[in-house]
This record gives sequence, C-alpha cells and structure tokens, in this order.
Amino acid sequence: MLLVDDNPADLLLAQEVFEEHADQLMVTTCRSGAEALEQLRGGDPLPDAVILDVNMPGMSGFEVLHTIKEDRRLRTLPVVMLSTSSQPDDIERAYTLHASSYLVKSHSFQAFLEQVDAFVGFWRESRTTNWPRRLDS
Repeated sequence: MLLVDDNPADLLLAQEVFEEHADQLMVTTCRSGAEALEQLRGGDPLPDAVILDVNMPGMSGFEVLHTIKEDRRLRTLPVVMLSTSSQPDDIERAYTLHASSYLVKSHSFQAFLEQVDAFVGFWRESRTTNWPRRLDS
C-alpha cells in the first residue's frame, strides 16, 4: 500500500494503525501528491493500492487521483480516498474521477483503528492473485 497524507500527525497515526497489520501488508508513505506520483512513476513493482488524502496543499488528492487515472501504466491501481470530509460533493467528485472507494476518517483513535481493521479485512478477502496486467504504454 502507498499511503499519501501531508499532515505529519495524521500520517503518524495512520502508520501506527496500519502497523497493527504489518504481517498482512506493507505500507510506504509519501507526504505530498507530487512525491507520490514520482514514486509511482519510478516504482516497480507498483503498490497493490494507493490510500490518498483529499485535502493536501500544492496538489490535492483529487488532482493526484486524476493524474493516476490518466496514466496508462497507473490507471488500474485501486485508489482509496481517505478524508475527514464527508461532503457529498467531495465524495461524488472522487467517484467521478474513478476512485475505488471513499473512506471518511473517524475522529476517535479507536474508531479509526476499527475502520482500518475493516479495510484490511476487506482488502485481504477481495484482492486477487491474478490481478489484471497493467498497460505499460
């Protein structure tokens, strides 16, 4: 998984929560959309999924999502938007840009932990070992 969040406190919290699942997945982090795109474009292999914060300075999560989906090599990557925003316009925009899902961050640590537990459980049960080939050109 590639986790992208500009807020150091949120990133640390998410890393701590995902650390609970270190035996099931590996999480790499980036602190900006530009850094994430650079890593994705130069990375091989690609992560199984990108977890992307919506509200980031410089390049918003929506802009990063749009760029990923426009890139033939990256477009099949599942992108999960993770945000404190539950605004219907934000959720609609994410799905219009072809996000795989949209998670509203819980405000309490325990609720966020449960949210990540559910996400990891879903991911483990639904991912396939025969993932479609990505287009390289």
